[in-house]
Amino acid sequence: MIFQQVVFYCFAATAIISALAILTTRNVLYAAFLLMITFLSIAAIYVFAAAEFIAIAQIMVYVGGILVLMVFGVMLTNRISGAAVTTGNHHRFWGLFIGISFFTLICTVIIKANFGQLPWIMSGRETYTAPVGTAINNIGIKLMTDFILPFEIAAIILLLALLGAAFVARKPQKN
Repeated sequence: MIFQQVVFYCFAATAIISALAILTTRNVLYAAFLLMITFLSIAAIYVFAAAEFIAIAQIMVYVGGILVLMVFGVMLTNRISGAAVTTGNHHRFWGLFIGISFFTLICTVIIKANFGQLPWIMSGRETYTAPVGTAINNIGIKLMTDFILPFEIAAIILLLALLGAAFVARKPQKN
């Protein structure tokens, strides 16, 4: 096995193990951090698939936006109630049944798929290399030249939202 394959399988195993750990943990905050590990592992797999823009969007939107919002919500709820936010494991049988059914369906589709008909396999190329000047390069150049003002306004709005969330989550001062 070459080094890239070993690293890919490590990221895939990390994504699968952390996703399964989300299902077994009772603490919602731990589940949110495990979800972050899953999202980052999936972003790394996107990089191996030569989809750098999707990987960066995965990190910025899911890890940087949605997951941070979830952690703020959990921590704010935890501060108000004073107890750890936990969840029960309900409907284990149905969850296991549906999970095994989807896993079996996906394995069946992968086994029966004819990957030999893909264009880059038919042309004899063993590996796919992204062309020079990919879309992520062009998007970065456009974002930092033509669209710098909307980009900076969005950054300031996100900073204000973060400061507002910190203000709401702080302890009230007693006089």
